[in-house]
Amino acid sequence: MSASPRISATLLVAPLLVFLLAGFVAPIGVFLWRGVTDAEVAPVLPRTVAALRSWDGRAAPDEAAFAALVEDLREARARERAAGAGAIARAAARLNADRPGFRGLLPMTARRVDAPFDGPARAAVLAISEDWADPETWGAIRRAGGTLTSFHVLAALDLRRDATGAVQVVPPDQRVFGQVLLRSLWISLLVTAACLALGWPLAWLVATTRGWAATLLLGAVMLPFWISLVVRTAAWMVLLQREGVVNAALGAFGIGPLPLMMNRFAVVLAMVHILLPFMVLPLVAAFRGLDPRLPRAAASLGASPWGVFRRVTLPLCLPGIAAGCILVFIQALGFYVTPALLGGPGDQMLAWFVGFYATRSVNWGLAAALSLLLLAAVGVCVALYGRLAGFRRPGAA
Repeated sequence: MSASPRISATLLVAPLLVFLLAGFVAPIGVFLWRGVTDAEVAPVLPRTVAALRSWDGRAAPDEAAFAALVEDLREARARERAAGAGAIARAAARLNADRPGFRGLLPMTARRVDAPFDGPARAAVLAISEDWADPETWGAIRRAGGTLTSFHVLAALDLRRDATGAVQVVPPDQRVFGQVLLRSLWISLLVTAACLALGWPLAWLVATTRGWAATLLLGAVMLPFWISLVVRTAAWMVLLQREGVVNAALGAFGIGPLPLMMNRFAVVLAMVHILLPFMVLPLVAAFRGLDPRLPRAAASLGASPWGVFRRVTLPLCLPGIAAGCILVFIQALGFYVTPALLGGPGDQMLAWFVGFYATRSVNWGLAAALSLLLLAAVGVCVALYGRLAGFRRPGAA
């Protein structure tokens, strides 16, 4: 290709690339960046953070750190009186995520040290609250004082750093996200297996049917794409609720009402219905690309039906199976609406917690860290797919 056509092609795709960068890549990148950065504490307590850099974390710091804390809080209070900003409250909220109690401790200390006092700063600060004698209180400030931080990522892995900086597992009653990740993976595997079991015969029927019947079947498979995800989930709510269509039908036979909603069954059922087309379409493409003479040749050579399937049909269809499984699994891993509407507290997946921390508790750092964890899980799945099935073009040797 000469230079001129290459430049023309670049100019044609440039608007799309700019749109993707500005409307998709940049916002997501900024959000994920929040998971590894700290920007609330250092501007409020710069001298305190500097004084704690050489602190060993085994006991409360020396007088210099207390004096730096008093000076920082007085200066922050003066800025708030002049500009009306809530920097101390934001810093307290960030520190409270690490050590509960800071949301009240830091503003209270700022108000009381703002008034002049006699004597050393250590005695004055300890007189306000004995929490300042705890090394963990100062450790939270030091952990939040850098530009880059591992705090949110460690929290997403049920880990934390102590006052000395060593990484440790949080107590058992505080471990949440490891179980949520395992639950999300398990539900996604269940949905993928169910879609494969249901999608295989349906895809075979679509691929082997000819004429208008094939068009009708393919349209039936594509029909869910034309309906909103929320509408499809709401339809399952109508069907499965206690006074819903299914329980009403069962009641006519003297059965029920059965608990069909707010449980794992409802979540998996609705997710399979929503994601089944993503399994069927790659399988249809694989079946249509299968040479029908090969299974017949294997059968003519004496292979049993199971042998034909295991040695001929299944290996040739593996790329379609792998493509369908990776499509379904990755989408299931990030599901939010369906588990939120149909599942109970023990059925919520990782995406629900991302939404919770981003919108309800406004803990953007932890929401971004959980998103990074979800992105890493998807990356591992794609890497496994590339390792097992490869990324070769169809028909490539």
